[in-house]
This record gives sequence, C-alpha cells and structure tokens, in this order.
Amino acid sequence: MRPDLLRRPAVPADLFDLHPRRVHEAEGRGRRAFALFQATRHPGPLVWVVPAHVPELPMLRGLPRGVGERLHLLRPQNETDLLWCVEEALRAAPIALVIAEPEKPLSLTAGRRLQLAAEAGRTTGLMLIRQDAGSNATETRWACEPLASAADSTLHQWDLNKNKKGTLGRWVVNWNGASAAFHMVSEAGQRHQSAGTPP
Repeated sequence: MRPDLLRRPAVPADLFDLHPRRVHEAEGRGRRAFALFQATRHPGPLVWVVPAHVPELPMLRGLPRGVGERLHLLRPQNETDLLWCVEEALRAAPIALVIAEPEKPLSLTAGRRLQLAAEAGRTTGLMLIRQDAGSNATETRWACEPLASAADSTLHQWDLNKNKKGTLGRWVVNWNGASAAFHMVSEAGQRHQSAGTPP
C-alpha cells in the first residue's frame, strides 16, 4: 500500500465519531456529557485532565458502563502543566481518548502542538473549552447544551459549528448517559437532516 494512504485519517462512520489522530473541542453547559458520550465510543484507556483546583470531578459511580475502569484522572497545578499533560497523553499509545478542561483560551501554537501530538500518538483529543476560547487549529468544535424538561432529562442539543471537513449541523439527541446507544430526535414540525448549516 502507498505510504500516503497509510497516513490518511479514517473517515468517521457516523456524525458523532470524532476523526482519529486529531484534537476536537466542545463548549457549552453540556460539554461534559458530550465527553462522556465520546468516552463510551472509544474503547481502550481514557485520560481526563482536570485542573487541581476544580472541585467537580467525573464521579466513578455516575459514569457510563465500562468507562470508570478505563479512566485515568490527571490533576495538574496550572495551565502550563495541563497542556503538557495533554500533549504527553496524546503521544502515549495506546490511549484511546484524551479529554481536558483548559481554563484559558488555546493559542494557535498550543492548538498546533496538540494536533501534532495526536498524530504522533494516533490518539483522539477532546478539549472542553469555555465559550469562545477555542483554537483555530482544532479539527471540529461542538456546542453542547442539555435540553432537560420535566418530561425528559436525557435530551441534548449538539451543534457542530466548526469542521475542517466541511459538514456542519444541529442535532437533538436522546442519550441516557449509561451506554453508547443514542436516538436522534426530530424537532417538532421539522424533518431530520443529517447535515447542513445550523438554523
């Protein structure tokens, strides 16, 4: 097989598969739920990097099935250490997914370093960023919001707002947080579209 074909990243099998060997971003109040959803879809060791002073941690008993026993939690003291941890974890095969929660906006240089690390380690990264704090180097950026109501607490709205491969969209998803299984939900009076510009 030609060497250039070996280096080409695989095309995701569905809308919510993150391109491997790349770093992605999620923002919004539902970004941790999106990260847990992705953790269920990445078999193998998981690394979650959370600053040491952040009190809210992923609770092992509340994680989806099969995630807790694969999860390695890192607690760096500052933002410089956080980015170093992420870069090293991305390079460390056979990590399946690296999730991180930076507190400051990611520079273009930092974003490129993380992309190079993901390529070198053949690992997928997901940065849980604050609003408008992403890097221009990111492969995709998701806006994630819960759509909880008195009738249903498992609805999520996931908007793909940036994608270097070109496809953007908005989806309402029913995900119960227990496994990788989910259901697409059509908005009232609208037909589901698999891709397109968010309304």
